[in-house]
Amino acid sequence: MSANEDQEMELEALRSIYEGDESFRELSPVSFQYRIGENGDPKAFLIEISWTETYPQTPPIISMNAFFNNTISSAVKQSILAKLQEAVEVNLGTAMTYTLFEYAKDNKEQFMENHHPINSTTSISNIISVETPNAAPSSKKKDKKEQLSKAQKRKLADKTDHKGELPRGWNWVDVVKHLSKSGSKDDE
Repeated sequence: MSANEDQEMELEALRSIYEGDESFRELSPVSFQYRIGENGDPKAFLIEISWTETYPQTPPIISMNAFFNNTISSAVKQSILAKLQEAVEVNLGTAMTYTLFEYAKDNKEQFMENHHPINSTTSISNIISVETPNAAPSSKKKDKKEQLSKAQKRKLADKTDHKGELPRGWNWVDVVKHLSKSGSKDDE
């Protein structure tokens, strides 16, 4: 079989295997991405495999340069790529895209054992986790409403207008009454 026939057969197989899999993405008929791990998993990474014209007799191009992998250090990326290259050498001459994706899925923990995020994502998550416990008790206080009896509600409704606001001047003091109670300066 020629390289093109092998590629067509593998492309058809990949489409049927990964149909409906959200982690798999076909960028072009010769380029594929697969996300190893779930969304939000700090140890998740994305592998991109591109076939050359003579693939599978020659190795595919394996890349981890996707934006998704920005939190992974270059040393960890290099170690993952080196281990994948070893798998490529073993499978050279056969369809290996599926094999490489599955190899990466099976060895995810081993690949990412030395992984430490390199950007400020951890500091942001620490800030959020520090602020969250403080915000939770105050929201509980706001959620609790005062329970009024029917008579209390009626009395409140009589004092307020239809919007729940007290009428203008409800707390004004009658100046004449007030001054007559306090007396004049001369009385002292």
